[in-house]
Amino acid sequence: MIGGFMGGGSPHRLIDELVRQGKKDLTIIANDTARPGIGIGKLIDAGAVKRLVASHIGLNPETQKRMIANEIEVELVPQGTLAERIRAGGTGLGGVLTATGVGTVVAEGKQTVEIEGEDYLVETPLKADFALIHALRSDMFGNLQYLLTSRNFNPSMALAGETVIAEASEVVPVGMIPPDHVETVGVLVDHLVSWEA
Repeated sequence: MIGGFMGGGSPHRLIDELVRQGKKDLTIIANDTARPGIGIGKLIDAGAVKRLVASHIGLNPETQKRMIANEIEVELVPQGTLAERIRAGGTGLGGVLTATGVGTVVAEGKQTVEIEGEDYLVETPLKADFALIHALRSDMFGNLQYLLTSRNFNPSMALAGETVIAEASEVVPVGMIPPDHVETVGVLVDHLVSWEA
């Protein structure tokens, strides 16, 4: 899992390191693939991605080209459903019920249930071996604080990743982030990378 929204809130240093190491055949779960040369787009450009689970790829023509050429397997998931599947994976829920996609090709091969006369798809939880996330600020214990749209996927991915690697723009002493501003608790963070030199 890689956090962010069109590159905003994505862990750019961690992405650059994956490209530098020449990683291949990655399965990426993310909101999107940003644009060529930006965020996850760098992994697409490098040919590092084998499978992608995302809510959209429309702003990255390279992702579209590779999908059409069958170089990347793409599973498109409505954005709200994607967020809820990640949350379900992180909180131990067995799935999510949604009316989105009922009666369409999205429903093919998926279990449906009827509740009070309405049909719902059962969407399975999403988990990952690694969650790569970006935070505005971290303390030395890995307690994280986010900025703006970084809150969209990063906190849920921190719950759903087996190993969480957080990149922070700033690392501060313990106590500098007020407890009610901690949005991901440090017990979830396995590794912390700072942007500071």
